[in-house]
Amino acid sequence: MTDDADGVEVDAEDPEVGDAEADADEGADPETLDDPLAERVAEYDADLAEEVADVVGDRNRLAEDVEDLEAEVEDLEERLQRVQADFQNYKKRAKRKQAETEERATEDLVTRLLDVRDNLTRALSEESGDADSLREGVEMTKRELDRVFEDEGVAEIAPEPGTETDPHRHEVMLQVSSDEPEGTVAEVYRPGYEMGEKVLRAAQVTVSDGSGAGDAGDDE
Repeated sequence: MTDDADGVEVDAEDPEVGDAEADADEGADPETLDDPLAERVAEYDADLAEEVADVVGDRNRLAEDVEDLEAEVEDLEERLQRVQADFQNYKKRAKRKQAETEERATEDLVTRLLDVRDNLTRALSEESGDADSLREGVEMTKRELDRVFEDEGVAEIAPEPGTETDPHRHEVMLQVSSDEPEGTVAEVYRPGYEMGEKVLRAAQVTVSDGSGAGDAGDDE
């Protein structure tokens, strides 16, 4: 037994009482009963929607970045192709220019040597029988040839006897008895030539074995 709101005792086991309480519960507003849960669901939906919006925004920005990078890569590839083409053209121009320079240098040298050849031809065609005249013509031709070499920066390599041998400029042919110190140049067999610091042809020389120098000292 329980007391109702008016202080009247009510039997809780009475079926009519139980039905009345059930009817009272069924008449309650469900939204009022579920308000806390609905609020939590609404907040979760709002947070989820915000996160989805952020992900979508990030995806769109990444897509734009990818497009920009692809465009930049394409531009760089085009620029690289242009640079490669320009470099190939430069190599062709440089090679052609070098060939033209070498050709002009060769033409200039040959042109100057033509005068030397003409002088030799005239000397050989001389029928006077005068040996001195022929010798003079040959010497003049040699002087002219030497001038051509001098203009080209070509110098003769002809070391004096007693000079220390230089393996870069001298080619030792053999060792001979000489009054010069042992191991030094005794005689020039064939002169060499150099242009600037480049040896065109080493001088062929004989070197002294020092035997003559010892005999000279004993005689004294």
